[in-house]
Amino acid sequence: QVQLVESGGGLVQPGGSLRLSCATSGNTFRFNAMGWYRQAPGKQRELVAGINTSGTTTYADSVKGRFTISRDRVRNTGNLQMNSLKTEDTAVYYCSLGFTMSSPMYWGQGTQVTVSS
Repeated sequence: QVQLVESGGGLVQPGGSLRLSCATSGNTFRFNAMGWYRQAPGKQRELVAGINTSGTTTYADSVKGRFTISRDRVRNTGNLQMNSLKTEDTAVYYCSLGFTMSSPMYWGQGTQVTVSS
């Protein structure tokens, strides 16, 4: 059974930073890609950042230069460092695992990120 648990969300002021973490368990080593998605109220879930086993990363244009994704497959963890946060970054953030970045197979329960003054 594959499980993902996110943590690190919260309330932050515009311009601030947060670091999201994703703890994984189960047979996760076979999944090449970890992704971070977000879903704001009334909007579709979107890919924010992804990383594969070769270390190749991808970012949504809206977060390039501000967010950094990382993954430690030995420790079964992943992180999303978010800097220079904007109000439009407010959403529920989900960690995912899959064979490719665009085809997630497992999801965490999500963690709320609210950027507000």
